[in-house]
Amino acid sequence: MNALIYTAGVIIFVLGVVISIALHEVGHMYPAKKFGVKVTQYFVGFGKTVWSVKRGETEYGIKAIPLGGYIKMVGMLPPAKGQDPHEVRGTNTGLFTQLISDAREAEYEHVGPEDEERLFYRKPWWQKLIVMSGGPMVNVVLAIALFAIVFMGFGALKPTTTIQAVSDCAIADAEAGRTCTDEDPITPAKQAGLAAGDTIVSFDGTEVTGWDNLSALIRANGDKMTSIGFTRDGVMQTKDIKTSVLARASLNNPDKLVNVGFLGVSPTTEMQRQGPGFVAAQMWDYTKGTADVIVHLPQRMVAVTQAAFGGEREADGPISVVGASRVAGEMVTIDNPTWAERAIRLMGLLAAVNLFVALFNFIPLLPLDGGHIAGALWEAIRRGWAKLRGKPDPGYVDVAKMLPVAYAVGAVLMIMSVILIYADIVNPVRLT
Repeated sequence: MNALIYTAGVIIFVLGVVISIALHEVGHMYPAKKFGVKVTQYFVGFGKTVWSVKRGETEYGIKAIPLGGYIKMVGMLPPAKGQDPHEVRGTNTGLFTQLISDAREAEYEHVGPEDEERLFYRKPWWQKLIVMSGGPMVNVVLAIALFAIVFMGFGALKPTTTIQAVSDCAIADAEAGRTCTDEDPITPAKQAGLAAGDTIVSFDGTEVTGWDNLSALIRANGDKMTSIGFTRDGVMQTKDIKTSVLARASLNNPDKLVNVGFLGVSPTTEMQRQGPGFVAAQMWDYTKGTADVIVHLPQRMVAVTQAAFGGEREADGPISVVGASRVAGEMVTIDNPTWAERAIRLMGLLAAVNLFVALFNFIPLLPLDGGHIAGALWEAIRRGWAKLRGKPDPGYVDVAKMLPVAYAVGAVLMIMSVILIYADIVNPVRLT
């Protein structure tokens, strides 16, 4: 049974990724067509064409390797300055010059006079910005929608004021797994006789509204005497307790230790539906975390490369779609989750993938969307500055000059993908 569920988890995740890719490309194609750009191809996947159909001037299809997608917009590269794009350049010197020239020639091979006003490079900078931002912004919207379904529809695990466990001794190492000894001080909660299942309702005469509120009251109490109101088996009780002082992580700076009041109880958790504010806060946290992952991706790839050839694989290191699919399979089987928990885990994983795809595509380098976005913004700045100074219009930004960078970045991305896929096959990240 677990094998079937594992397989279903992998298939559902892969379908989710393919749909996300398809919608990403729609995010580019829809505004492009609205702005009059000629779009000749819309494909999901790379490699050999599995299926395609032509509707109007656009060929829609699916390719064999579902690791990406693309749309073909006519006129992405402007012609060389002072050159007819339909004429082959007579002489080219240098490898990069030849590459750029060949790319321009291929770009205009099937462009007729009727297409001149439909070329992408001729569009205003703000239309280029919308077209190129459309793809990653779709992924952002998908991430928000999936997280909203998870947190607002199902809920998030939140601590309650019901006690799950009472610590035996008041030592900072207890949470790290150190066993209490007879010489260690007993926690205030244990001294007072609090027990698992008790629900704390008041602290020092103040009504408790939630675990965060209770935790703040305990921390602020220091080592003073106080009273705690709680219910046990439906009966209201009150205990006088003197909290102790212990070094704990600061709420404002988790890396800093501060001396605060300590009671010695841990809360139970339950799924609680959240509002839009919680979703927004989580999106912000996930965005910062994902951006940090992308910034440190090159150094993390060193560890992945070592793991691919016998080293230890980091549990929180980067993975490919192959690795993410394996994780999806484990997510729906590990710990014997309910069907609701399986849905939550898969949607959370898909949301994280969409957020990563969006932020990664915003990197301002060709061939990523961010490279074209940067070109559009630079065109706006250059033309605006020339206008302010009363200078002639400098014209369109020639992104073709950045093709050598695009080829280099593309090669690096391909190598990274191969290493990640290989590592995910021979030494995969496992949840167990």
